[in-house]
Amino acid sequence: MNDLAECRQSGAVHFYNDPMIHDWDAIVIGAGAAGLFAAIFAAERGRRVLLLEKGRKAGVKILMSGGTRCNITHDCEIRGIIDAFGPNGRFLHSALASFSPKDVLAFFHGEGVETKVEETGKIFPVSNRAVDVLDAILRRLDRSRAKLALGEPALAVEKIPEGGFRVSTGTRQISCEHLLITTGGLSYPGCGTTGDGYGFAKQFGHTITATTPALVPLTMNASWVPELKGITVPSAGLKVYDSENKLLASRKGSLLFAHFGLTGPAPLDVSRAVSGHATPNRLSLEMDFLPGETEAGFDEFLKTETLAQGKKQLAGVMAERMPRRICDTLLAQAEMPADRKAAALSKPDRQKLAAMAKRLRVPLRGTLGFEKAEVTAGGVSLDEVDSRTMQSKLQPGLYFAGEVLDLDGWIGGYNFQSAWSTGYLAAKFI
Repeated sequence: MNDLAECRQSGAVHFYNDPMIHDWDAIVIGAGAAGLFAAIFAAERGRRVLLLEKGRKAGVKILMSGGTRCNITHDCEIRGIIDAFGPNGRFLHSALASFSPKDVLAFFHGEGVETKVEETGKIFPVSNRAVDVLDAILRRLDRSRAKLALGEPALAVEKIPEGGFRVSTGTRQISCEHLLITTGGLSYPGCGTTGDGYGFAKQFGHTITATTPALVPLTMNASWVPELKGITVPSAGLKVYDSENKLLASRKGSLLFAHFGLTGPAPLDVSRAVSGHATPNRLSLEMDFLPGETEAGFDEFLKTETLAQGKKQLAGVMAERMPRRICDTLLAQAEMPADRKAAALSKPDRQKLAAMAKRLRVPLRGTLGFEKAEVTAGGVSLDEVDSRTMQSKLQPGLYFAGEVLDLDGWIGGYNFQSAWSTGYLAAKFI
């Protein structure tokens, strides 16, 4: 290795004999989770890093996430993170090997943010304050000497014939050796994530896999659903079926009824199958209110308890297994009076109720769209990005990290882990 190469690799000297001296070694576009981590760790390598953010604040989605608590990551091994992203999860092997969930926790603990693991496996700051998470990142960014430019959008990017890239903002033109795009997707556009990175990627020949809302509430075509607004089911099983009864997605978890339909972990996790379908209003959702119990088991429970508690209202007996208002709804759907007594429940009626408790089908309308989506499904095609470095396979010196890539995982901190890890990995090479 020659002296110049050694200097470049060490980060001690940059472009010592280059015909063109760039303004920056690396420019990172987008100060979200991936961009902030990339800027920090690249600068800590000695690189001269400029982090451009079009908004007036960095990390706005971090502040909004987890109900303003910020679900930092998930309490699982690397394999669990990969599985949460489905087939595309394989792309994350190198990133997670470089920066695992344990490394994420070490980072935040080192910055004074203590964490806790909730029963679901989600990891939050003990303070339940997303602002503490962001403040820790910004303190580290400040110490790293990376330069953060707020309120300065990247309006255009181009390859410089002599080498490197030129970025145009509203006030200046700046050059860099390496360019990292961490602009996010299309979710929560109010945060500034309006798909800018896709245009930049296309400019360099990249394919953008069709983008759809993910981790987004479901809307439903059932008049009884709004009547259950505010009711939480701590554990439910959901399955999405198409018009030909083909299973498209399934997930277990809690759910919350809303005036428009359903929200909560389980609905959000199956939402990609709905928003990504050509005709979502032809899909149906099968709801299982007793995922830990078989249909035959609940039927036997009804048989035993209606005999033992014959004078009690049937809905009251069923409420030993699920929320009372859900029981009232099931009775209404089964065309049984709400005040029906438990006594003399016929076998056909008993089996009908058991089937509804386990397999209630509801027609879907769609989702609440990108405006309420936590992440974006689709994005820069993974086939065109080197998973070992996050560098474009089409344009040397161009890198991608975070949600701009075709990566979307389950709710529960998985998507933040992907952002931290891909940002960290890219930082090793920019």
